[in-house]
Amino acid sequence: MTKTKTEMDSVLRSRRFRLEREADWLKLEDLLARVAKGGAAALTNDELVDLPRVYRSTLSALSVARSTSLDKNVIAYLESLSTRAYFFLYGSRASLSDRFMSFLRRDWPLSVRAIWRETVVALAITLLAGAAAFSLVMNDADWFYSFAPADLAGDRSPAASTESLRSTLYDGGGEGLSVFATFLFTHNARVAIFAFALGFAFCIPTVFLLAYNGCVLGAFLALFVSRNLGFELGGWLLIHGVTELFAIILAGAAGLKIGWAVANPGDQTRLAAVAAAGRTASLAVFGVIIMLFLAGLLEGFGRQLITNDLVRYAVALSTGVLWWLYFYGGRVAHEGGLHGEADTRL
Repeated sequence: MTKTKTEMDSVLRSRRFRLEREADWLKLEDLLARVAKGGAAALTNDELVDLPRVYRSTLSALSVARSTSLDKNVIAYLESLSTRAYFFLYGSRASLSDRFMSFLRRDWPLSVRAIWRETVVALAITLLAGAAAFSLVMNDADWFYSFAPADLAGDRSPAASTESLRSTLYDGGGEGLSVFATFLFTHNARVAIFAFALGFAFCIPTVFLLAYNGCVLGAFLALFVSRNLGFELGGWLLIHGVTELFAIILAGAAGLKIGWAVANPGDQTRLAAVAAAGRTASLAVFGVIIMLFLAGLLEGFGRQLITNDLVRYAVALSTGVLWWLYFYGGRVAHEGGLHGEADTRL
């Protein structure tokens, strides 16, 4: 008998609770249903003003229902209704173009700044591997074939004559440039994405890919320097290489950040550390795709159409300065409480 009376009291208390507050719930539900069909324009000015009030009233009812252990169905209904109202009142309604511009103005440069230590490490790995390959090829040209893939080297190999090597730097012409640009974009995007995606394996595959890319660069440089074409190769390479190599290094840095979070999560759980690192790193890598697209255009068009060495170096220097200023030289608005290394919340 006591149990039955307790259950009856609970039912009565729940019914009384609904009668006192249900009018606001029904009004909020009606407003949200109309907004879902016709947007905010479906509401009058008075209804728009009243919407926050009924939302707060519903939140208050939810708090009371939880604290007094009322009917679970009532609690579930209020939670669902409050969530829908929250996303209408506070959710982002920015257009795709607005979000993309916000990414370019703020999210991308902030994410790149947040991985600056990993960027330095990725650059050091690339340079050291490049220096090692350069030294080996200079001492024995046969090492070139160990570092440079045939599909990328093409006619540029130790077996080619000096004049043939020189012609590859200037006589690219305009025919088939779009195909060549697509090939280079695909190749370099693959290296960059793998360097990022495989970082979770304690950074080891990422280090290998960065070293491999540095070896390819060092081998080509040694080949052309041995034929007294180092200056010419620099212009040919850097007109697109500043953007392309920077993009690959950033992708590698993003992979290193995730790999380091796996290996050394610190005070966080490993899953939480990887999730935090991944939010920052993924934004940086999304921007890397943009950089590789631009590098592909310079690779397939600008470099082939511009044959003056000084102009090539001028373009390379300009792109380097622009990227440096974009990522590190200007002040970025830290909206939403993002600051430096704390940008793991990105």
